[in-house]
Amino acid sequence: MDIATIAGIISAFALVLIAILMGGNLMIFVDFPSMMITVGGIIGVSLMHYPLGDVLSVVKVVKNTFFQKKTDPQELTKKIIEMANMARKEGLLSLQNTAKNLEDPFMKVGIQALVDGLEPDAIRDILSTDIDQMDDRHSHGAELLTSMAGYAPAMGLIGTLIGLVQMLQNLNDPSKIGPGMAVALITTFYGAVMANMIFLPLSGKLKTRGSEESQYRQIALEGIISISGGTNPRIIEQKLHAFLPPKMRVSSFT
Repeated sequence: MDIATIAGIISAFALVLIAILMGGNLMIFVDFPSMMITVGGIIGVSLMHYPLGDVLSVVKVVKNTFFQKKTDPQELTKKIIEMANMARKEGLLSLQNTAKNLEDPFMKVGIQALVDGLEPDAIRDILSTDIDQMDDRHSHGAELLTSMAGYAPAMGLIGTLIGLVQMLQNLNDPSKIGPGMAVALITTFYGAVMANMIFLPLSGKLKTRGSEESQYRQIALEGIISISGGTNPRIIEQKLHAFLPPKMRVSSFT
């Protein structure tokens, strides 16, 4: 679970809530017609833009921002160097048991391809395709959230116009001016909150997750290809360290 995402959401909404309570009653910010316009509008327009399956998958996309296994490129580099030393001393077939015990499906596919004797170019094609498809999935999920962030203020503006029209048509009845103004202003508030406190931050976090995982898999790809070519483990380590910031470049060799 990503503590930063949870802490960010809680702190952002808590501060807004405290500010509201300091200035008055929270219930004046609860308006069901405004919610219907904003939430219903976002869902409806999203269904027009994207296939049904993509819109329904937004829950899974959001879940990925909260629950995603943390990648450790430093630990991955150490593991690759261990396998490189084993392959250099005992041959590629010695990695058979290692491949079976790997938890990362990407690494398992790559090491198994080594054991099966595939050419480096073939292994690179397989793993590169996997990385490209993963990048497309992450990009599509982030794009969906970004689009919904754009729809939210727009639906808030539509709600504002509806509220103003209702208010202007009932200027002779003071009792209806208040509800019309509530819809006009609160709908914009809902749209701004949903866009800037939910959709855009989650979209940004998903892009960050995708970038981290892509880098992780690029390290794995280069390591596997280097093992396949029989490269010296010290050279492999230097190559993989290029992906890491200087403070994480800890050598396995003394």
